[in-house]
Amino acid sequence: MNYVWDVLMRARSLKLADKDIRFVPATTYSPYMELSLSDLNATKPEQTVEVNPYYRFYSIFRDLFGPGVEEHAELRETLFDLLMHFLAEADLYQGMNRREYYIRFMKRDLAEGIFGVQNGMRFTRLELTEQDYVAENLLSLYETGEAVHLFRKTMRQLFPHSIIYANCEEKDELLIYVGREETKGSRLRVGLIMDLFLPARLHTEIYWSRHFGIMDQDSTMRMDEIALY
Repeated sequence: MNYVWDVLMRARSLKLADKDIRFVPATTYSPYMELSLSDLNATKPEQTVEVNPYYRFYSIFRDLFGPGVEEHAELRETLFDLLMHFLAEADLYQGMNRREYYIRFMKRDLAEGIFGVQNGMRFTRLELTEQDYVAENLLSLYETGEAVHLFRKTMRQLFPHSIIYANCEEKDELLIYVGREETKGSRLRVGLIMDLFLPARLHTEIYWSRHFGIMDQDSTMRMDEIALY
């Protein structure tokens, strides 16, 4: 970690709240580094992070912690923490295009239950990268209407070994092979993806770790590992 935005990004990847990170002005620091870390190879942020305020933000902090300024130390440190959080958040938004803003709005709406309270609960329990996949693909669904294609794409991103089969000759049916053991976490993910992407008219059959048998496909015709269709 080299910058304050890196601290927030690492903290969020570990599902730590921003409020749990406190930025304080470093007492000793290198003029060539923004963070003053005891371990230069640290990958997990500490609760209190010492920052060299003059590395990038001299014009902002030069009068707040100048030589001889001793009054209202607690107030100045609180202002410093608030300003550093604001500046770190601004750093994270730099370079974002319009679509990335839309994806963030979609993530916010999902988390707040706009797409259903249960789906909001499911969404907040995903890993951050999984949340990005779901939000981006849901935005694409509104843009293109390609529900089944985006359902298949999202399933493959969250379950790399999944396979989707369409049976449209006799009825609108999807056979979903997840490729993972059925657990509470996997049921949560599959349920969320199905609710968000699949039209209600489609009938679905889910196969978790055991594939149904397909003639001439040896990998699906193993004794005691074949699911019935």
